[in-house]
Amino acid sequence: MFSKSDINQINQRGTNTETIEKQINCYKKGFPFMRLYASATLKNGGIIKLEKEEIENFCEIYDQNLSKIKVIKFVPASGAASRMFKSLFSFRENYDGSEKAYHDYLADSSFNSVFKFIQEIENFAFYNDLADALSKKNVDITNCILQKDFNTVIDHLLLNKGHNYAALPKGLLKFHKYNGNSRTAFEEHLVEGAAYSRDVDNVASLHFTVSPEHIDKFQTLLSQVLGHYKNAYKIQFDVTFSVQKSSTDTVAVDMNNNPFREDDGSILFRPGGHGALLDNLNDLNGDIIFIKNIDNVVPDRIKTETFLYKKALAGLLIKIQKKLHDYLHLLNAGDLDETMFSEIISFATDILKIPDDAIKGRNKSEIAAIFRSKFNRPIRVCGMVKNEGEPGGGPFWVKNNNGEISLQIVESSQIDLKDEMQKNIFDQSTHFNPVDLVCGVKNYKGEKFNLMNFSDPDTGFISIKSKDGKNLKAMELPGLWNGAMSDWITIFVEVPIITFNPVKTVNDLLRNEHQ
Repeated sequence: MFSKSDINQINQRGTNTETIEKQINCYKKGFPFMRLYASATLKNGGIIKLEKEEIENFCEIYDQNLSKIKVIKFVPASGAASRMFKSLFSFRENYDGSEKAYHDYLADSSFNSVFKFIQEIENFAFYNDLADALSKKNVDITNCILQKDFNTVIDHLLLNKGHNYAALPKGLLKFHKYNGNSRTAFEEHLVEGAAYSRDVDNVASLHFTVSPEHIDKFQTLLSQVLGHYKNAYKIQFDVTFSVQKSSTDTVAVDMNNNPFREDDGSILFRPGGHGALLDNLNDLNGDIIFIKNIDNVVPDRIKTETFLYKKALAGLLIKIQKKLHDYLHLLNAGDLDETMFSEIISFATDILKIPDDAIKGRNKSEIAAIFRSKFNRPIRVCGMVKNEGEPGGGPFWVKNNNGEISLQIVESSQIDLKDEMQKNIFDQSTHFNPVDLVCGVKNYKGEKFNLMNFSDPDTGFISIKSKDGKNLKAMELPGLWNGAMSDWITIFVEVPIITFNPVKTVNDLLRNEHQ
């Protein structure tokens, strides 16, 4: 299947033919749907709700343990902002500035969002920069709008004649205004890091995964603002960047499942989705790692609750992890008395949600062996918000091919919604995943887990794309918080909806939560 030239290309990318052959085999057989067993809810114990006293207690646990742990804030930040401006691009293709086009625009409900964008443009954090850029070209932004010359304004925001926002990642866009100043999403994460990821030495560690073409821009911005935030928050920052590794790209195939060839005969590889970032996460040397998407930030006035729940989730993780490690030491030592063994069983079933069926009918030695395996894994505590119509993966009980039931975050694309029983379970879901995770990635001996060993390779995704007018199949690796963490210990906790404020369209920045 592979020529010498192919093998050389594959090896240069940091992978091997065996991996590529496995990927091609996945195209041939496809990925199975996840089998939902039940929605994880507050009612059935799949999700827990923290009372005020518990939140305070877990925050205290987190603060007390900062001297013993290395904390890192991990932010996937390579996502392009172009989709934020889809409605503006559509509008500028259909609008020529004429009186007829203007009235057509007013009458077309599909352009309501554009009308809102223009009417409230002064409320965006990037407005002053945009107005200044136009002014340098002797163009007054107010006159542009009065004269219905909207395309000039839009072009200077989106295209390289101006700020080129459509070609930038979200992290470099200005999100929020502060008394004449403004912050990018990247800067808002620095502020968050200062609040809950600073260690006992007063250093906040943050790691951003970015696209190769944008890493210089992130580093330039960091050099420009770092001094300000160090002084403002009386803290040191350890900020690092990484890019998605070429070794995690997946081979594209044609519709006959043969490697898709470029015009020069080389094999086409494509990025493997956010699941490829498991490699980047695996490289971090931390004890506790917070994960949060780049666009889920809010201005200072409503950050308090976010900080509170971040620390509470981390404190809960530390408490559970300590129990896990203590029990593993006891299980490995053997000679457990019945009282302690009963305590471990209760912990496994009540806290870790290991089903009774997993140990039913087994003797003490067999149960101990199961617990040694189940306990010695990475752990994640995941914030879940009530489902109010936002898209995103949800928390479910899932049954694997071995009949084992576990808590998983599952995307709708992974579910066979044509199966009436599966659709009913999906429809009963009460919460969804806002990508608000706290992870414990070291074992009971203090050694780092190899996170690659706890991923489920059967949870990838195949889609149909095209290149140069030819259809092809593309594969995404198991999602970072989906199949890539399939074999982790998972705890779901309800968090307030105010902690989830993503920016999917430019007008989301006009919502009260971003003003």
